[in-house]
Amino acid sequence: MSPARQVHKRRQATEGQLLDAVAVGQVTPGPLFTMATFVGYLLGGLPGAAVATLGIFLPAFLFVAASGPLVPRLRRSPTAGAFLDGVNVASLELTFVVSWHLGRAAIVDLPTALLAAASAFLLLRFRVGSAWLVAAGGAIGLLAWTLR
Repeated sequence: MSPARQVHKRRQATEGQLLDAVAVGQVTPGPLFTMATFVGYLLGGLPGAAVATLGIFLPAFLFVAASGPLVPRLRRSPTAGAFLDGVNVASLELTFVVSWHLGRAAIVDLPTALLAAASAFLLLRFRVGSAWLVAAGGAIGLLAWTLR
């Protein structure tokens, strides 16, 4: 089940709010962390944002602090090195699948498809930063909404 459907099924946030969280996250460094804070704020106000931020930062911080010294030794082991390579591949696949599902939820008509295609072209051909693409997409969306 896609993340957007899970959020909708559990009524934690609407699909639109999830897409807004992704957009807000892309504007700033650390999009996943920013998105967690945004969703925490949507669900619980300022205390929710604080708990979500702590909840997403603290486990990773503790894991890195504990495993940092071990990773170079693990990499020397053929079995552990292969496992770590597999984890890297799995994380790339997870990123792709989530992006695919969010894209399917966000690209709903010809204008959004054209905007997505133009963004992909600008990103791949000219290496335009994602913050600029999100800002331009927001401005175009606001202009289209205003002209209705």
